[in-house]
Amino acid sequence: MAKKIPMRQCVGCGEMKSKKEMMRVLKTEQDSIVLDMTGRKNGRGAYLCVSRECLAKARKNKGLERSFKTSIPKEVYENLEKEFEEEEHAE
Repeated sequence: MAKKIPMRQCVGCGEMKSKKEMMRVLKTEQDSIVLDMTGRKNGRGAYLCVSRECLAKARKNKGLERSFKTSIPKEVYENLEKEFEEEEHAE
């Protein structure tokens, strides 16, 4: 029997993709918001396509705010953008 692929919806563009193709943004118990590259950390996760456009869309349409039910400071988005860039250069 074929293994079921976990699908997640991007909070930016709204597309459904397999979990492996996406980046997980995590809200920890301390209410800090970080990029979870392993996808295994504890906390509330939201998923984004690995593209800056989706991060920009999520910022504009408040996708992360809706997922985490909290307001997200500008600095958090700036940190996520930095982490995105580091990931892009790492590949």
